Amino acid sequence: MAEENQAETNSGANQSDVPDNLLAPSDVPDNKAGAEAAEKKRAHRSQKVGAVVSDKMQKTVVVRVDRLVKHTKYRRYVRRTSKFMAHDELGATIGDKVRIVETRPMSARKRWRVIEIVQKAAK
Repeated sequence: MAEENQAETNSGANQSDVPDNLLAPSDVPDNKAGAEAAEKKRAHRSQKVGAVVSDKMQKTVVVRVDRLVKHTKYRRYVRRTSKFMAHDELGATIGDKVRIVETRPMSARKRWRVIEIVQKAAK
């Protein structure tokens, strides 16, 4: 009798009882579910907000990001500026405020991507 119950439970195991992370990619019922699981494992990507200072290149903009740093000796805040080259598919122009995110190297100096135009420049 116990053997029958054990045989039933073993034969009754189907894919729904197996966790998604143990299934092979071909066994996953929906490709979106696999893509979402892969995105959850990705490390946090750094984001910055800055102003576009140059858009003279094709699909590339230069973004100026300002930050305030406390001076160690004088205890006053000093403005520091950094420029990042970012891949732009959205069509940002000079003066736009954009959000950029860290991404894979796209060229020798381009490692950021524009994900959102926060505020368009006044024209």
